[in-house]
Amino acid sequence: MSTILIRNATILAMGGEQGSTPFSGDLLIEGNRIAAIGPDLGDPPGSKLIDGRGRLVMPGLVNAHTHSGETFFRGRYERLPLELWLLYAYPLLMGPLLPPRLLYLRTLLLAMESLKGGVTLLCDDFFDPPHHDLDRLGTVFRAYEDAGIRANVSSAVMNIHPLDAIAHGRRTMPPELQARLDFGPPISAAGYIDYCRSALAAFQDKAGRLRFMIAPSAPQRCTPDLMLACDELARQWHVPFHTHVLETKVQAVTGQLFHGKSLIRYLHDLGLLHAGITIAHSVWVDDDDIAMMGAAGCSVAHNAVSNLKLGAGIAPLRRLIDAGVSIGLGTDGVCSNDTARIFDVMRTAALVQSATGPDHERWVLAQEVLKAATLGGARTALLEERTGSLEVGKRADLIMLRLDSLAFTPLNDIVRQLVYAENGASIERVMVEGEIVVEQGRLTRIDEDAVLAEIRQAMPAFLAEHAEIEARNSVFLPYFDEIHRRATAQDVGMDRYAGTRG
Repeated sequence: MSTILIRNATILAMGGEQGSTPFSGDLLIEGNRIAAIGPDLGDPPGSKLIDGRGRLVMPGLVNAHTHSGETFFRGRYERLPLELWLLYAYPLLMGPLLPPRLLYLRTLLLAMESLKGGVTLLCDDFFDPPHHDLDRLGTVFRAYEDAGIRANVSSAVMNIHPLDAIAHGRRTMPPELQARLDFGPPISAAGYIDYCRSALAAFQDKAGRLRFMIAPSAPQRCTPDLMLACDELARQWHVPFHTHVLETKVQAVTGQLFHGKSLIRYLHDLGLLHAGITIAHSVWVDDDDIAMMGAAGCSVAHNAVSNLKLGAGIAPLRRLIDAGVSIGLGTDGVCSNDTARIFDVMRTAALVQSATGPDHERWVLAQEVLKAATLGGARTALLEERTGSLEVGKRADLIMLRLDSLAFTPLNDIVRQLVYAENGASIERVMVEGEIVVEQGRLTRIDEDAVLAEIRQAMPAFLAEHAEIEARNSVFLPYFDEIHRRATAQDVGMDRYAGTRG
């Protein structure tokens, strides 16, 4: 068993007795676990010594919600709300399946950027229509395994037609265009659960770092029997029930129109609001929703940057935290964020909350944001017993940052400077499961230059093909624009929603 001793470092544990108070000391790693933390741990025989002087050691960051399928669309779109953006990033009229090699490289690129940015755990809501295929899912797992990152990976599902999952969909879209959207019979609840059981059997705890999670896309996109079957399986395997809820005002209107209640209330009434559910976004929640979420002990993956770029709104973070909702931070996909950097999300999440009202006592603290990026994120993945903080017995998932960098000069407050000043440039070393996967800013398992060169060579043909897909789907744009305008203009019950006030 390998032993590593990090000596004389500044340690930010984010858990245990020390919490978010930095202290000086040593950290001993035996195999893949933290064996001891404290002052002067001696010199264990055979251990590799790492000099921690002038270095900060802290838990690896957690990306609580992302989509690897968007990785090749960095910087491609702007000034599009979610309902219009989906037409291009997740087109209704799809092209051929991405070749396996590009599927692998797309996933690997996300893992590479994540690790170099200090992310040691990500939750990938992988979506690969039109079918669920174990071989293709295996390709995604292989990329994460090769990179050395910890990951929860889903195979997201929906079984309600897109026009039936959005307010005013059928009445707005002309019949001749609706006829072009005949996708055949949707997957059944039994069929999807059979697939998920196979995925769990094949990939659960692969390499000690990789897990499959259950991810019905959203309550308005999935039938109740599918949602309930997914929840039952997630509980059996103790994996997250990961879903999108109330990201936009259109979705808030959709819930009221279809069910006569908010989508949070709808989940609650189905028995799906509990400690095992992770809700991505949660922007358009009202006070009743927040109370139910807090009572259930559920988690929210807060995507501050993506919510701003897609015009979704500002999630009511203070009220969610005060209600007892566990918060993690997500980038969302690279296409709606344009980076995989959680440091960017931390800074944005902290700053934007200060614009939600004049009561400065209710603005979020840097300490709260950093907790969301570490232990809170691990909670959303149901992995808080393994990772998210530096505590004896937990897995050795950590990052080391230089404290002599610009971001920490002068050094006033480590936590605040991590949230407001750092962007990942100070990262020197990243460790997952006790293995150093980034050293002096370079990946140890991957030939970065070769991977990036191969991707650059493949992109002209791929993006030209995608441009043709975009052109085919642009015929739907005026109608989804009208759907968006109609829904966002509706006032019925909307004054109750936090999103209207930030």
